[in-house]
Amino acid sequence: MARLPRLFISGCPQHIIQRGNNRQACFFSEQDYTVYLDKLKNSAAKHNVSIHAFVLMTNHVHLLMTAHSIDGISQVMQNLGRYYVRYINHTYQRTGTLWEGRFKSTLVDTQHYLLTLYRYIELNPVRAQMVEHPGAYTWSSYHSNGGDRNISLITPHTLYLALGNTEAERKLAYQNLFTSHLSDNTIQTIRDATNKAWVLGEKSFIEQVANTLSRRAKPLTQGGDRRSEIFKAVKSK
Repeated sequence: MARLPRLFISGCPQHIIQRGNNRQACFFSEQDYTVYLDKLKNSAAKHNVSIHAFVLMTNHVHLLMTAHSIDGISQVMQNLGRYYVRYINHTYQRTGTLWEGRFKSTLVDTQHYLLTLYRYIELNPVRAQMVEHPGAYTWSSYHSNGGDRNISLITPHTLYLALGNTEAERKLAYQNLFTSHLSDNTIQTIRDATNKAWVLGEKSFIEQVANTLSRRAKPLTQGGDRRSEIFKAVKSK
């Protein structure tokens, strides 16, 4: 069965996950993280894609991005991925693939999930028990969104900018979002939507996306329609 095209609406943020092949490491030194982020910045600028949040884990990456052209994010990820594989293979005298197939992606319901997704991404090292607070992990956008650094790669989303009238107010309000952890249900909802390439959002937003794109934006109900005559007929055999 042919794969459905990726869901895309201009200006709608997307959550991206790319994993190392067989969940193996894709970063081996501090220089590797720096090279990846530099190339991400250049590729995003070239293809008019905004990066709102990121975390680079040992064997995978999370990115929160907004594109204005249908192939913007794909172009960024393809250019970045190919360059980084060549860099790793040359640096460590290795051959073969580095990434696990296509990157995962989901459209994000801005009003209900965007800031939650900021937190989900930047709390990854905490959930992995690598650090106790996101600010203690080096390779994360938390240092720009809630810390004392300004990372040029980051373009604040309008919803982030609405957290305060000044940079100091916004960063303080953002820090306060991290006083509690995300629920297990929220974490699983984000994972399911991203890994299965559906929409992360409330029912009305999912329906809006489906109507706009004239295609499904969520999985079909498993087991068939139990009220249909066809289902009843098959069940009775």
